[in-house]
Amino acid sequence: MRGRMKEIKGIIPPIITPMNEDESINEHELANQVDRLIEAGVHGIFAFGTNGEGYILNEDEKEIVLSVVIKTVAKRVPVYAGTGCISTKDTIQMSQMAEKMGADILSIITPSFAATSQEELYLHYKRVAETVSLPIVLYNIPARTGNALAPATVEKLSGIDNIVGVKDSSGNFDNMLQYIERTRNKDFAVLSGNDSLILWNLLAGGVGGISGCANVFPQNMVAIYEEFVKGNMDEAKKAQDAIRSFRDTFRYGNPNTIVKAAVELSGYPVGKCRSPFSFISNEGIIAIKKVLEECKKAGIR
Repeated sequence: MRGRMKEIKGIIPPIITPMNEDESINEHELANQVDRLIEAGVHGIFAFGTNGEGYILNEDEKEIVLSVVIKTVAKRVPVYAGTGCISTKDTIQMSQMAEKMGADILSIITPSFAATSQEELYLHYKRVAETVSLPIVLYNIPARTGNALAPATVEKLSGIDNIVGVKDSSGNFDNMLQYIERTRNKDFAVLSGNDSLILWNLLAGGVGGISGCANVFPQNMVAIYEEFVKGNMDEAKKAQDAIRSFRDTFRYGNPNTIVKAAVELSGYPVGKCRSPFSFISNEGIIAIKKVLEECKKAGIR
């Protein structure tokens, strides 16, 4: 199982879920987005993550999305499936469904809404891991879930054979650094979920990032990793710095709402995020358009 950790690296977009006007899944455009991202050089495709609106898709819709993604990817890159639910029972059910369908790696967000202790989190992940054979990447995003995976808990979970990595979206670099430090000798993958920290994750010993911005600028985000691997630090820094102006537009709404709007404004019919998470002010739309135009002129894609 640890040998499969080599697949977990680079830039993995949590692919957006294109929707029609009636908020049904636009399967044709989803397949188009998969091809677009793979052609840009991404190192994996992550179905129904936060940017894929996994929080608002029902089980049947997740099955549709995963089916389209797996079929379209056609084993060109690993497919990640976000199978975390609030309960351990539902997480097991979703994880087993994803494994049966042919996903390569599971990304499991912490339970949300109700506060959980670190021991409860440990037992939750342990029980899930015992029911599947796929590699599991833990997912820490306390601002959204209300529950944080402590570095000591991640270290303890890293001792379970098929728990092979963690995505940290806390935005706290020291927290991510502690994940790296505590698992450095365990063949364990630490990924940044904050796009601004991808290069710094790599410099500290991490393996890359699950990048929402890769839906908008896939070639640029891939360049952060590829230039770093080649030892071209100036180019890696240039690619890392290039997304600052776009990330500054996140003040106009939910980040995944901004990302999806940016893809739509770039000419792809991906639709809006599912209501009620779909509003961006006119000021925000103007700001996004301005940044996209500036990035286009600068060759940032």
